[in-house]
Amino acid sequence: MFLCGSMEKKPSLFLDRDGVINRRIPGSYIADPADFVPEPGALEALKHLNNHFGHIVVVTNQAGIGKGLMTEVDLGAVHQKMRALVAAAGGRIDKIYFCPHRPEAGCACRKPGTGMAEQAKADFPDIDFARSWIVGDSASDMRLGQALGMKTVLIAGKFEEAEKLAALEVDHRFDSLLDFAIHLER
Repeated sequence: MFLCGSMEKKPSLFLDRDGVINRRIPGSYIADPADFVPEPGALEALKHLNNHFGHIVVVTNQAGIGKGLMTEVDLGAVHQKMRALVAAAGGRIDKIYFCPHRPEAGCACRKPGTGMAEQAKADFPDIDFARSWIVGDSASDMRLGQALGMKTVLIAGKFEEAEKLAALEVDHRFDSLLDFAIHLER
């Protein structure tokens, strides 16, 4: 683990959004702020995670933009609501990175590609991937973390990937972001 009170630089936290911070809508997209509903305990978790991480960033695939189901303006409004709820609960998100491309686009930014994490490192040069953590609910989140040497935390709940996720080697498994935050507090 790491010591929070030490003079050593704190690690960074990379978070997936849907299924970790907010409830997913399987087969659909959160394109309207009214549809953004935090996962139980997620806002409280983000408050506690402030103490453990130097940077907290969100990395989220948002193919609904590439499919024409929402715009970047729509996504911005959703993220504005998310940031307001997180801040009101005493948490923080330093920056949000998103990939607007469809899966077949083959871009470097779509998870499990490392483009969003590399952009975060460009924006925050003190990020050290070897000391970073990624929390997500999908195989693509875990593969991104593994590609960069991060500690991986899988959140349960993505039932359509259950078989693939059960076989996936990860560092930690929790039922929620709050359970992960509580684990770090111990």
